[in-house]
Amino acid sequence: MGDNRSVASEFMRGITKDNPTFGLVLGLCPTLAVTTSVENGIGMAAGTLFVLVGSNLMVSVLRKEIPDSVRIPIELIVIATFVSIVDMVMKAFTPDIYAALGVYIPLIVVNCIVIGRAEAYALKNGVFYSVIDAFGVGTGFLLMLMLLGGIRELLGTGGIKLFGVQLVDFVSMLGYNPIGVMTLSPGAFLTIAVLMTMVNYRKILKAMKGD
Repeated sequence: MGDNRSVASEFMRGITKDNPTFGLVLGLCPTLAVTTSVENGIGMAAGTLFVLVGSNLMVSVLRKEIPDSVRIPIELIVIATFVSIVDMVMKAFTPDIYAALGVYIPLIVVNCIVIGRAEAYALKNGVFYSVIDAFGVGTGFLLMLMLLGGIRELLGTGGIKLFGVQLVDFVSMLGYNPIGVMTLSPGAFLTIAVLMTMVNYRKILKAMKGD
């Protein structure tokens, strides 16, 4: 990788070009499954961010010591260690979110976002930029889960509630009639399809303008 990179560019790349949801199209199963609310999205993204940072850091540190023949098993052991930490901490301190996310917390071990960044970035770069990459991609994932969760929760329940605080209540304010299906699987597919169409349309327009 060239030396003209900066901390800001590496961080922002994870939010824009290498955004895991709309750029790399990775980790869609948890993205669709847990975004029934903003709160669940934040919980999933926070756990994934912690695992991303920890695994990118460790893989980058060990990259010159790991034989290629056992590279993947060692990476999975590193990732599983950090996932176990997330699992235990969330179970102890955020039991409601832990129960809502269910099996998708241990499944972070096989999340393509985490193993993908370890393989594509941490194995080829130093510790500092590998951690920056993890923070950028993790933040990009967080923003997309909050966006998806916010749209689905607002349309599906008529409001947005975050950690016990009612932020928006369209039902009492506007007499809004919630569309229950938006919190179910069809609502997840419909929401991400509309958002991906908008993102791809913007990419096409930029390409036509030669940007």
